[in-house]
Amino acid sequence: MEEILKAIENASIEIKKVIDKGDTSKSENENSTGDTQLKLDIASDIIIEKIFSTIPSIKAIVSEEQESIVPLHDNGEYLIAYDPLDGSSLVDVNLSVGSIYGIYKNEFNAKNIIAAVYVVFGPRIEMVVAQNNSVKMYRLHDGEFKFITDINLNEKGILNATGSTQMCWPTHHRKLLKEMFDDGYYLRYSGGMVPDLHQILLKGGGLFSYPGTADKPKGKLRQLFEVFPFALTYEFAGGAATDGFKRVLEVETTHIHDTTPCFFGSKDEIKRVKEVYKEYGK
Repeated sequence: MEEILKAIENASIEIKKVIDKGDTSKSENENSTGDTQLKLDIASDIIIEKIFSTIPSIKAIVSEEQESIVPLHDNGEYLIAYDPLDGSSLVDVNLSVGSIYGIYKNEFNAKNIIAAVYVVFGPRIEMVVAQNNSVKMYRLHDGEFKFITDINLNEKGILNATGSTQMCWPTHHRKLLKEMFDDGYYLRYSGGMVPDLHQILLKGGGLFSYPGTADKPKGKLRQLFEVFPFALTYEFAGGAATDGFKRVLEVETTHIHDTTPCFFGSKDEIKRVKEVYKEYGK
């Protein structure tokens, strides 16, 4: 595992160079879910695959930017699903973006995720590692990632990050969020999954939501690359994650690019989500 974490550190340093100097225009390609790929996405994906290909313990990888699983080493122990540069369209307006990694064994599904890593590319480069039931943050300084702090969520938070297209929200979801704002929650939403979830973790708690909607009933966020890694991170930090009805890490995967509705937060907020969704039954 240590060599994988070091590989992610090295990839992050290279991706930062691409962000600083790279081309933020669109390519002529689309990813597996029909989104037009930015050249930054493709460049970041190439960096990560090249570095992972040198790590004997990695059996196979799958990227959000690619159609299928890429085998690497037959005798490898780990499977890695990753989003090379989540929120890359925000680079043009100089907002934070990030990379997300889910580390699995045996198969790519929720029950087999054993660790997660995400990296925030903002004013500072920070890496958060969830493994062995703990969450630790590291910061890039003088070319090295140095330990900063353990991350632990409070039972209840004050932030509310509201994802997806509001005009397509189900009525009960709209009601839930209005009641939370009426109760004094602060809106914090940049449009980037990594920085928004990172903020909730560092500020002690709150809710990030990306529900099923009229236009996307199964949500937009990908299970293997985005949802499961953050679900594990939030659980290890003392919080929780649900699809509205059950624990996210009990959601089944039928295809590597499956999506699911998802809510991440402190235990109090997740309890509140489940109560509302149970009442309305959808």
